[in-house]
Amino acid sequence: MKERLYSAEHAAFLKGVRRKKILIWTARIALLAALIGLWELFASLQIIDPFITSSPSRVAQTIAELYRGGNLFYHIGITLMETIAGFFIAVIAGYSVAVALWMSDFARKVFEPYIVVLNALPKIALGPLIIIWIGTGYTAIIFMTVIVAIIVCIMNTLTGFLQADNTMLTLMRSLGANKRQILFKLVIPSSVPQLMNTLKVAVGLAWIGSIMGEYIVSRAGLGYLIVYGGQVFKLDLVMTATIILCALAGAMYAIVAAVEKILTR
Repeated sequence: MKERLYSAEHAAFLKGVRRKKILIWTARIALLAALIGLWELFASLQIIDPFITSSPSRVAQTIAELYRGGNLFYHIGITLMETIAGFFIAVIAGYSVAVALWMSDFARKVFEPYIVVLNALPKIALGPLIIIWIGTGYTAIIFMTVIVAIIVCIMNTLTGFLQADNTMLTLMRSLGANKRQILFKLVIPSSVPQLMNTLKVAVGLAWIGSIMGEYIVSRAGLGYLIVYGGQVFKLDLVMTATIILCALAGAMYAIVAAVEKILTR
């Protein structure tokens, strides 16, 4: 006879948790379906102007046209490349800077006000300078993505480092641990939840940065389609590119959330 792994009460609790997850996902899907259905209904009844707001059927038709023309995956690929490259550069560079600032209290106190000021700076204002400094290629867009995301990565990661348990810090110092040992044995492991929150925030900022860069200098990508569609009043194209952006950003966020579950299990 197979041994029971859980008590009856615990099994009932787990069943309730699973039922709640299914209910949440069902509600999410139903809400999305209702929004799409109402959008299509209002557009077909002319309650809203489909020329301005488009409609799900017109979006689907535009996606099909982009696919037949061989442009759909080309523009998606360009924006994905820029966003993912900027995301990883910002996260790795931001984490490295946060480590350096944690290692040196003097450097942290010197540079912290400048980091706060840079975070408050409207990054779009740097657009003309980026064009002059770097040019109008993909590098400029990736650079824009990095500068949008990196400051938040530095600040959030450093905050996680500084929130390490003071009692544990005192204990390790009393046992003769140096800063490097404290960093790798205590600070970094204890800041993993903060790191995952930073990654989630960086996902959104990376998409903002890449689209912002494409608004300024691109000749391809989803941001370019939005700008071009607005200029020639092809608002179906604008809505299509926007919806694709939402789907891609959601997928990237879901990947980060899956990684978080693996690391915190």
